[in-house]
Amino acid sequence: MNTAITLATTRRILAQLRHDRRTVALLIVVPSLLMVLLRYVYQQPAMFDRLGPMLLGLFPFVVMFVVTSVATLRERTGGTLERLMSMPLGKLDLLVGYALAFGLAALVQVGVVLLISLTWLGLDLTGSLGSLVLVAVLDALLGMALGLFASAFARTEFQAVQFMPALVLPQALLCGLILPRDQMAGWLEAISRVLPLTYAVQGMQEISTRPRFTGTLATDVAVIAAFTVVALLLGAATLRRRTP
Repeated sequence: MNTAITLATTRRILAQLRHDRRTVALLIVVPSLLMVLLRYVYQQPAMFDRLGPMLLGLFPFVVMFVVTSVATLRERTGGTLERLMSMPLGKLDLLVGYALAFGLAALVQVGVVLLISLTWLGLDLTGSLGSLVLVAVLDALLGMALGLFASAFARTEFQAVQFMPALVLPQALLCGLILPRDQMAGWLEAISRVLPLTYAVQGMQEISTRPRFTGTLATDVAVIAAFTVVALLLGAATLRRRTP
């Protein structure tokens, strides 16, 4: 991996994001509006304090999956990826460049949503703010890695978005956000144990209820990071210069 090429890739992606107002709105404005909506849907602050941190882990995952899958497919169909890979640019340079760029975008996203949630909306966070940011950024990187992987199987941007119901919605249903996992059917709980979003939500639950960095949270962070690395390796294995 060449550090200069990787950083150049990161700067290029950040520049593209900065000039794409719709993507910026999807990254920052939409999650903030959803948190405001959630706060006023639940009139009881205790309910918002319980669900708010979990959604702070879910939003980066979903948004980065959509943005990355569409952006990667657009570069491939437009010929940009083919031109880049004809230069001394390795797959690892490209993937790490994407990870750095979207990791920074996730930091901005989480920072804005947290600022609104902790001040205007009055979110009461029991755990460490740093732990919450760490898990949220890891969730964003996981969504980015899965988006890169999914984009290899799509030929149009519409097809890329269609992968979200297949890869994201089942995880959202089984991760414990809607119903505690121990209250699900046994076979559903077993499936939830192998889904990365389960550990993202579980980590956010730990942060919202525990003041310290617990062993369970450390396990959740390690599992999310491992899933992210595996998804990046799968993305590298399926990365093609162009869509047939």
